[in-house]
Amino acid sequence: MPRLTNFFYLLALPALAHTYRLEPADLPGYREFFLSLGFEESQVAPVIAVQNTKSTAGLQIVTGPFLGAVAGDRKVKVRSAVDVFRPSLEIVWEHEEFLPTYTLPAGAKVYTWDRWTQAPLAASWKQDRQTILWLATSLGEHGYEKFPYLAQALVELGFAPPYRGRDLWAFFDSGYRARADFDYLAAQWRRAGIAALHVASWHYFEASEEKSAELERLILACHRQRILVYAWIELPHVSEQFWQRHPEWREKTGNGQDAQLDWRKLVSLHDPDCAKAVASGIGQMLNRFDWDGANLAELYFESLEGVANPARFTPMNATVRQEYLALKGHDPVSIFTHPERVPAFLEYRAALATKLQTEWLERLAAIRKQKPGGFDLTWTHIDDRFDTRMRDLLGADSGRALPLAKQYSATFLIEDPATVWHLGPRRYVEIAKRYPRDARLAIDLNIVERYQDVYPAKQQTGAELFSLIHHAAQSFPRVALYFERSILPPDYPLLASASAVKPKRLGGNRFEAERPFGLAHSGALTVNGEPWPVTDGEIAWLPAGKLAIAPATRLPEFRLLDLNAELLAASARRDGIDFAYRSNARALAQFSAPLTGLEIDGQPVTPTWIDQPKGVIALPAGQHRVRAIHLGKT
Repeated sequence: MPRLTNFFYLLALPALAHTYRLEPADLPGYREFFLSLGFEESQVAPVIAVQNTKSTAGLQIVTGPFLGAVAGDRKVKVRSAVDVFRPSLEIVWEHEEFLPTYTLPAGAKVYTWDRWTQAPLAASWKQDRQTILWLATSLGEHGYEKFPYLAQALVELGFAPPYRGRDLWAFFDSGYRARADFDYLAAQWRRAGIAALHVASWHYFEASEEKSAELERLILACHRQRILVYAWIELPHVSEQFWQRHPEWREKTGNGQDAQLDWRKLVSLHDPDCAKAVASGIGQMLNRFDWDGANLAELYFESLEGVANPARFTPMNATVRQEYLALKGHDPVSIFTHPERVPAFLEYRAALATKLQTEWLERLAAIRKQKPGGFDLTWTHIDDRFDTRMRDLLGADSGRALPLAKQYSATFLIEDPATVWHLGPRRYVEIAKRYPRDARLAIDLNIVERYQDVYPAKQQTGAELFSLIHHAAQSFPRVALYFERSILPPDYPLLASASAVKPKRLGGNRFEAERPFGLAHSGALTVNGEPWPVTDGEIAWLPAGKLAIAPATRLPEFRLLDLNAELLAASARRDGIDFAYRSNARALAQFSAPLTGLEIDGQPVTPTWIDQPKGVIALPAGQHRVRAIHLGKT
């Protein structure tokens, strides 16, 4: 008997009971797969599918020989596959399998096939008023090893995940987006649940009319879509022009060469003159544009090979060498020939990294005081607690860094090092255990091609990506993606679902939510017996807490369509909406109709319009109560 999966989509309630059932119950991979998309397992689903038994299930996922899928006598060796959602992607299974060649029903749509023989591996068809999603072999232990785009197939067949998130961060480098349509991209980003874009600021360090106009267009396009924009500051890389103009300030490696490492061109921020010039330039750059915050990213040293590779090891600039010579009586370059001197220099190096970090956080905090409405600080720092070698390799010391993040009220954005990119999604659960729960934390996911032997794709995509985001979102208050361009097109529509922290079902239509979430629902809802005004008619956005959710017959006339902040509460009024929110940066809100009045914390204020025709306004940072009054109502 084949091992079958039954996925049942309940239609009795509006998007409140997306459930599945497994038979046998120990099918590997499926729980992990469905968990990453927010579906719930139910042992009382009324439909069970078995071989040669007709079913009325909305959709069945079946494996191997099945009604309509006939196994031939010839077998093929499968190791590499092609998927219709991304034919150019090289999909490689870790272990080859010998599989029968199947004859499928007329009209079946093939999603995945063997690269060399074109033998079908995944397909769908209609049978007896139900949908069959067929796989030639098992899903894999973790749910993503063989069929990365199974979720996309489910969505195409009409079975979309129930929940949404909208607080992802993403990194953006305009060098990869020449002549891009920012309005188009911003709309795509917001649909994907992206709340803030961290923009490569080194392209705008020097004042340039063309680059300034480009950045202004980008920021405006993002704000119109309720996306915040942070200056991504990648010190000790400043800019290409700064590097060319100031060879005297270039960082040096252990072999005396200029520290041009990968794409970064590093300068010596320990040189007082260099630091002063960089601080002046960054201050001007932050004040020229309408930033919502700044991200001080990766301010420590090179390289992941540490002392073992002098050609990439920093800092060995003149200021450091002179200071260390005076401190210890020998040139730090001697560590490459005197191993006994290495520990002392690594301690000095980590302390120097902390000193530079403190100085630059202090500068950014001073700039924040000059910014009206709210200016947020983020600090990207590599993890040295899961892979404990990072302190010695890079000088990154989270023990010193975390108190600084708290002192300067900065989000501590943890980056997992390249050395662990090949490990599975549950590593984020383990990383989170090593950091204090009361810290303002975020986690940075590097969506890039990995140098390790990884399967089924060199870059995280499809089910693997969704599992990464899911476990990261469950473990940290905020998830950042590096970077928006590296995310493959088939994945964008499901990012918001993977990032959602789904509520706990208490029974029936009663839920308890740990965090705010979006619920896919077409039409109106009541929440705790009252009409719910925070919805665009397709997604209802709900706060944390205990919620009784039920369908309603009519949407409120005036609604809050989108809010880029933590929603704390909301209620519909005859003359508008009351809601409360919390945000580290200013908040961006969109209403369904024009405002005739606005009150914040009981005080009338003039709306700060971002896009008046589309009803988008800016609200101050912090925790506030808002009353939005609808035009024509009093």
